[in-house]
Amino acid sequence: MLRMSLLQSLILGAVEGVTEFLPISSTGHLVLASQLLQVQQTEFLKSFEIAIQLGAILAVVVLYGRALVLNPSILARVATAFIPTGVIGFLVYRAFKQYLIGSTTVVLWSLFLGGIILILCEWWHRDRETAIDDLGRMTYPQAFLIGCCQAIAIVPGVSRSAATVLGGMFLGIRRRTIVDFSFLLAIPTMGAATGYDLLQASQTFSQADAAALAVGFIASFVVALLSIRWLVRFIRTHTFAPFGIYRICIALLWWLLL
Repeated sequence: MLRMSLLQSLILGAVEGVTEFLPISSTGHLVLASQLLQVQQTEFLKSFEIAIQLGAILAVVVLYGRALVLNPSILARVATAFIPTGVIGFLVYRAFKQYLIGSTTVVLWSLFLGGIILILCEWWHRDRETAIDDLGRMTYPQAFLIGCCQAIAIVPGVSRSAATVLGGMFLGIRRRTIVDFSFLLAIPTMGAATGYDLLQASQTFSQADAAALAVGFIASFVVALLSIRWLVRFIRTHTFAPFGIYRICIALLWWLLL
């Protein structure tokens, strides 16, 4: 059986780092990128696409970890938001990995429809003067509902960050504030998903597989650091509508050309 090359793992790690925190779906882009790179569809590839999220998680910990450690009230809200995602993810893990990861059809429709929803939401939404601009003022029911929105992103192509940010904005939280919360919520969400998958599959990894994971992890970490910093600057003066246009274009181009 052909193994993933280190160059392929480097590219996929970079794709993960770029797309994880943008509202364009990292899982969807990994599925499409692995097909473009002609990476063999194996159980290891599915685990790889989940495991390299650890690099992106570490980038969030480096940039935002102090906010959790020094502010127990924010930690409690993150934990509350994680509950629905954790429960739903645990219940559907096997079906998700067997039927959804690797499905180009699911990814393309999710990217296309998600792009339309993103544009429409940005068109309709306006921050109210009373919008919450401090994570400490977020209520626990709001945090729980944001977690429910995030749970939808278990479908490849939906985008975890888009689901949480749009959900938070329509619950009355300012864009920059909910983006910060989305970063923080990524830590337990992606950590749990990656840890659980590695426990299930790590015994089947070869030495070459471990090397590929290491390269993908490092690439994901470095690129995610840059991606997060860029997004924080971008949202100061822009909406997410350009990402919606991008999602639609990438889906249409894939259908037409590939």
